Amino acid sequence: MSYLRSTLTSLQGPLLGSLILLLAACNSGTDKPAATTSTVAPKKATSEASTSNAGAWYRQYRTLLPGTTDSVTLHLQRFPNKPGEYTARLAGFYAGADGQPWEVMGNQSASTPDSLLLHHTSPGKVGEGSVGPRWLLRRQGNNLVGTLGNQPLVLRLVQPPASVSLVAHSFVDSVAARPAHPQDSLFGRIRLLALLPTSGPATPQLTAAVVRGLRGDTTDEKPAPALAALWEQQRSSFFKDYQEDVTPLLAAAEADTASYRPAATLNYEAETSTYVLWNADNLLSVGFFNYSYSGGAHGNYATSVCSYDTRTGRALRFVDIFRPDSELQLEKVLGKYARPALGLTAAEPLSQALFTNSLPVTHNVYLTSGGAVFVYGPYEIASYAQGEIRIFVPFTALRPLLQPSVPVGGGEVVRK
Repeated sequence: MSYLRSTLTSLQGPLLGSLILLLAACNSGTDKPAATTSTVAPKKATSEASTSNAGAWYRQYRTLLPGTTDSVTLHLQRFPNKPGEYTARLAGFYAGADGQPWEVMGNQSASTPDSLLLHHTSPGKVGEGSVGPRWLLRRQGNNLVGTLGNQPLVLRLVQPPASVSLVAHSFVDSVAARPAHPQDSLFGRIRLLALLPTSGPATPQLTAAVVRGLRGDTTDEKPAPALAALWEQQRSSFFKDYQEDVTPLLAAAEADTASYRPAATLNYEAETSTYVLWNADNLLSVGFFNYSYSGGAHGNYATSVCSYDTRTGRALRFVDIFRPDSELQLEKVLGKYARPALGLTAAEPLSQALFTNSLPVTHNVYLTSGGAVFVYGPYEIASYAQGEIRIFVPFTALRPLLQPSVPVGGGEVVRK
């Protein structure tokens, strides 16, 4: 199966064990973006060379939320600059004492690189018009200062114990649809953003596990390639498939001289990137965000998630987390916790927000130190417009269903 078609297939069905990329060395004591690796030279068919990290980083900041006694760690990452984009994407999360992650998104303008704008995106934090409280921040040395909901805020750059330092590796390249026809102005572009560990007792094992996730593996049986080798495989496959798909379409259009025009829908894109979803208490959870556009009204995307015990580098997949034959009980628990996340009362049927009146158990799940988050992609249980749906369930509701060896939820790793 071609790279383009296999990517689309994986995005449209149940999610693979494969978020959205990135980072800086957080324990360096500086606020400078970390260097990244980009080792692939462009070929003649490309329109641009592979780039450096283009400003990508991952950092942790400690702060006291205004009006509360909650001292939280904000895990924040900046994605690489994209060609032609004026702002860079920001994403992050923080969690309260119960371990539920609250997500924020935002941007950083090229004209004001020391200023950051964030806003809440999680249900329960978003107000009218789907807009949550705004974080207006600016750099001050290694820290960030500003306001949250018009209240003063100071975020101190930290490296909490039992968390993992990560570094960003960013790759991007593109290929012309028909290099011999410059009038086409059509390209296929592919990107890869990886966050790899730089500290911890099991750095090689954890690195290999994360690279497997970037490849889309759902087991740990295959050896992991080097990151540069994985990029070359994905890039070569994308280039080949793109030109095979688009060249005959352009040839047919060119033969019809009355209507031939280069079509913007033939500018294909493929992106794989890594999000940090949890990084504390010897537990790292990441999301592998996959986006693919190959014509049509919009692209397809999904986030495959996985958690790792950072002391061993071991991936904690569904079968490692939950007891056999627990899915029927999990379905009932998910239905209970899905309602508030979907804006429903306890008495309202799930079908008011979903395709069905029950919530199937997805194996696309990651852990925090306080619970598990079940992630559903677009079209999986609801309309594309509803986007990804994430349901947090605390360990208090899951403990009878957990494997005795899982290192959270009353096991070896506990929330401080």
